Amino acid sequence: MEETKPFTTSIKARGQITIPKQIRGIGHLEEGQVVTIIPIGDSIIITPKRLELDEARRQIRRILKSAGISPQDVLAGLREERESLYREKYGKKSRKGLP
Repeated sequence: MEETKPFTTSIKARGQITIPKQIRGIGHLEEGQVVTIIPIGDSIIITPKRLELDEARRQIRRILKSAGISPQDVLAGLREERESLYREKYGKKSRKGLP
């Protein structure tokens, strides 16, 4: 793992701090993301609190965006795949209206 130098930031009037861009990148921190602040003696550790479902959604959005695919394209592909598997298993077209 690449060693990173420490960064300095200040606490604003309302208790807000800015996490430097390089650190946000390393920690995969995004706007609106929840973090956990853990007191350790006289120090603190700030770590991302990743909700599994939220993290999965973020990853899916990134993958779709980088591939240039819309959610509608994915759903259409799933319908086609489901139809193909149904025909393979039962040898005929599935009933219309099935999800």
